[in-house]
Amino acid sequence: MELVLPLLAFLFASLLVTAGAMALSPSAAAAIERRLGEIRGVPIADEVPSYRKKVAKTFEKMSRYAPTRASEMGQLRSRLVAAGYRRPEAIAVFTGMRLGIAVVAFALLALPIFGRANVLLALGAGAMGFVLPGMGLARLAARRQHRIRLSLPDALDLLVVSVEAGLGLDQAIQRVGEELAFAHQDLSDELRLVNLELRAGTGRSDALRNLATRTGVDDLSSLVAMLVQTDKFGTSVAQSLRVHSETLRTKRRQRAEEATAKTGVKMVFPLVFCIFPAIWVVTIGPAAIRFVQVLFPMANR
Repeated sequence: MELVLPLLAFLFASLLVTAGAMALSPSAAAAIERRLGEIRGVPIADEVPSYRKKVAKTFEKMSRYAPTRASEMGQLRSRLVAAGYRRPEAIAVFTGMRLGIAVVAFALLALPIFGRANVLLALGAGAMGFVLPGMGLARLAARRQHRIRLSLPDALDLLVVSVEAGLGLDQAIQRVGEELAFAHQDLSDELRLVNLELRAGTGRSDALRNLATRTGVDDLSSLVAMLVQTDKFGTSVAQSLRVHSETLRTKRRQRAEEATAKTGVKMVFPLVFCIFPAIWVVTIGPAAIRFVQVLFPMANR
């Protein structure tokens, strides 16, 4: 009887590992397509792995039971697009993931797994699990916007060179999107999407405004407004881009100076809470110990 329980535990763990391996293993069709692509010399680089598809399908099914409001869907879609997730199922996957994290966090603390069950603490953990993915998504969107903001001066320089070399604005945007693919992938993807909208028949002004709306970067919005006005009034595109490039570099230098000026204020909190207590312990500690050793015996007399 003593050997039955370890044997059952071993069999249960083995079944779990086998089921996980079978669920995460790529399908035969996907492996054949990848191999054929390698033989043809055209590997499938953008293909999503099979286990990611299965996880996404699971979250998409869970999203049916998640509480959603129509007023939040538009804002959530805009935040997902700003973070770089533009697939149609992105909202459903994110909603299901948020619900799954909340349920797992609630179950870990509501069941006596790591200690005594605490319903109030489990409810708090479930609420945090429901809120934290939204905070993480906002952080991802802010990081992507920062990368686009940093890559914009290089894109403007390439636009100026392309336009002055004789290319039209549409061809210059396409060329810049191709050239930035290695160094600045985020901005390159956005410019390629603008080029696709132009090919599909969207007006240039509408495609540029969609670019500003998708990214949410203020510098890119000002660039789009300048390009729309230049196209409307018929002024020189190259000269406008050059002036805007100089303005953008001035703004970036001002941001760097502002960040440098804030460094002193930001260093106050680490100094007060981390460094000063250690200095006080080192400098005043021996004197305090000596003070206690001398005065306490005198008080006991």
